[in-house]
Formats: sequence, structure tokens, C-alpha cells
Amino acid sequence: MKKRVVVTGMGVISPIGNSIQDFETALKAGKSGVRGITLFDLTGFDVRIAGEVKDFDPAAWIDKKDARKMSRFTQFAVAAAKDALRQAGLVEENSPCQILSDPEQTGVVLGNGIGGFEVVTESFHKLFDHGPRRMLPLTVPLMIGNEAAGNVSIMFGIKGPAFTQVTACASGTDALGQGLDLIRSGRCEVVIAGGTEACIVPFAIGGFQMLKALSVKHNHEPEKASRPFDADRDGFVLGEGAGILVLESEAHALHRGAAILAEFAGYGASADAYHITSPTPSGEGGGRAIALALKDANLAPEAVQYYNAHGTSTEINDPTETKMVKYAFGDHAYKLKISSIKSMTGHCIAGSGGFEAIASILAIRGGFYPPTINLDNPDPACDLDYVPNTVQYGTIDAAVSGSLGFGGHNGVVVFKKYQGN
Repeated sequence: MKKRVVVTGMGVISPIGNSIQDFETALKAGKSGVRGITLFDLTGFDVRIAGEVKDFDPAAWIDKKDARKMSRFTQFAVAAAKDALRQAGLVEENSPCQILSDPEQTGVVLGNGIGGFEVVTESFHKLFDHGPRRMLPLTVPLMIGNEAAGNVSIMFGIKGPAFTQVTACASGTDALGQGLDLIRSGRCEVVIAGGTEACIVPFAIGGFQMLKALSVKHNHEPEKASRPFDADRDGFVLGEGAGILVLESEAHALHRGAAILAEFAGYGASADAYHITSPTPSGEGGGRAIALALKDANLAPEAVQYYNAHGTSTEINDPTETKMVKYAFGDHAYKLKISSIKSMTGHCIAGSGGFEAIASILAIRGGFYPPTINLDNPDPACDLDYVPNTVQYGTIDAAVSGSLGFGGHNGVVVFKKYQGN
């Protein structure tokens, strides 16, 4: 029998709030975090909007000296991890931040797609303009994607495995799945898992712009730019942030009297083996990942009430994901509530998997379905119930969250309302 795994803490740094409370309030209100880009000079760019994290002062979570040695994506991860560990009761407020559990039985698995892009950008400029002696001394440790997991490990004294999962936009979800497997296997009792990203920089915006992947039609009204499943969508909106969860074996959580937020019941992954940027048109690849996650959770499709969609607001993704859901859920697909919170946060690459897992757990606990905002003119090819524009309420016993990444990576997680033995 599989070891049961539960969630005991959550932390979020996002375009719609830098606390779980603010994040949940924004989800219910259908509040968009997409605004004009302020992080760099927009001269020459067609894309002028993004889901930036606002009002983030790393000093609220991290010593200023330590924060200067972290790139933005790492600061997001450490801050969200600290809040998650606080909620889980695994760090004390007024003490060194050492984890209050066996550090050798605690692990870290963080998804990250791109690393410290702002550091790469600055160091390349210095290299080409002034030569290597003007480069940032910490260029390499600040830019590499594993430094978020490394810094979380260092900050909290975590001595178990510390991994970084890189599967593009599925990275955060796959990191959660890897954390689930670490606990089930007995290698860890606690895992801090999720995703983090900070790539709103000229290089990333320019690259996605050249792919024709980003929205450009709504620069004058940014809040309306991300419109998953809408016939008038014209691309995704890049975002940033971190969503981190504390996972524990049920036995460990019960032994220390932790408040359990939800059961992490299942994970499924697959590869499309089709195309570097496009999903399999039939939806079969992602559909298999959903089916595998349901099987892992020992749940019938009919037991699920909510599907948190990848829902990027691109021409290809949205109808393909609709096919995925039909592939996995059959006729029950038409009874599901489905929504994309990327309509509010933008697409935060690895951070999205963490956000969307947290949104799914909040939905279960609060009995609400986050809306898909800006769904004003439904695409006929997207014919399911996407909770358009306004929050809806109802009992949710199980929720599924799916992520799709460039390269054909599909990751899916399943959460259930926690019920003791």
C-alpha cells in the first residue's frame, strides 16, 4: 500500500499577491496581475506587458547580506519556502531558520525553467562591452537553475536531497511529483517542493516575441491580455514568482500534530514525443498524464470536480488541452469545472505549477472554483465549462492540476480533501 502524503504548508510570491491570503482573495475576485513592464526599458519591443511581482522586498524574508547573493528567482523561492515552513510549523518565528524536523530526512525539489536570466543579461553586457574582468564575481552561482534549491537547503539547514527539476513549463508540477515519490519511497519524511521563475528580462521577452508566442494586442489594456479558451486570444503573457508547498508523510505530520491542508494523492507524467514547442494535436500525450495521475491516486474520473488547466491563452494549447481533458475524463469532462488562473497571473513558467497546485488546494478547502477571466467570446473548439469571468462555489473533494512544457513534457498532480483513517 502506498504511503500517504499530505500538504502542511504553502507559500506564494506572485503577480496577484505575496501571501496565501492575498493570493486567495485575488483568485476569488478574478483580479489580474498583468500590467505594463517596469523591470527594463521597452525600446524596440512589441510586447509591453507582463505579470510582474509587485511590492516584493526580499528583506522581509531574507537577511539583506544573504539576499544580495541571490538572484531574483532564488529570492522568490526562499521567501515562499519560508512562509510555507512557517504555516507548517517547521520553523520558529524568532530564531535561526533551522528546520524543526530531522534535517537529514528532509529534502528540497524545486522546478525552474530558465535560472537567473537577469544575471546572465547583465554579465553578457559587461563581458561584451568591457571584457571579462568587469563581469559579476558571482555570475555563475547566481545564474544556474539549481541555486534556488541550494539556497533553500542552506537557509533552513536541510540536509536531505536537494534537486532541481527542469522540464520547461511543467517544471514546478514535476518537482511536486518528484517530492511525492521521495516521501513514498522512504527517502524523505518532509519535502519542500514547487516552482520558481523570474525571467521578465529583455532576452526572454525578445525570444518569446520572436516565437510569436506572446500577446501584443492588449498592450493598452494589460488586464485583458491573458484570455485562455477565448476565441480572441493572441498569445500568453509572461509572469514570474514562486509557489512552494511543504509535503510530509501522513505519519510524520500526525506525529507532530501538524494541521493537514490536503492529501497529495497522485502524480502522472508523460512525453508527447512529437514537437519541441507544440503539444500532440490529439491531446493524447497530456491525456495520458492525467489518466496516470488518476490511476496513481486510485481515483475514478467521476470522483474529480475541478481541473486546474495549464490554459496558456495560445492558439494551439487551449483546444489541445480541451482534447486532453476529454481523453482522460470521457463524458465526465462535460461535468467538470475547469479554469486557468493564468488569466490572472500570466504564465510564470516553472512558478505556474506551484501556483496552480496551491490554487487547487485552496479551491478544495474553500469550496470555490477560481474563474477564467477575460473569457468573453468562447472558442467553439473549447466547449467545456471553464468557469468564465466570475468565481463559482461548490463542494470539491478532488482536484487535478496539469502542466505542459516545451519539449512535450506533461505533468499532472491530484489533490484530495484530507480525511483521516
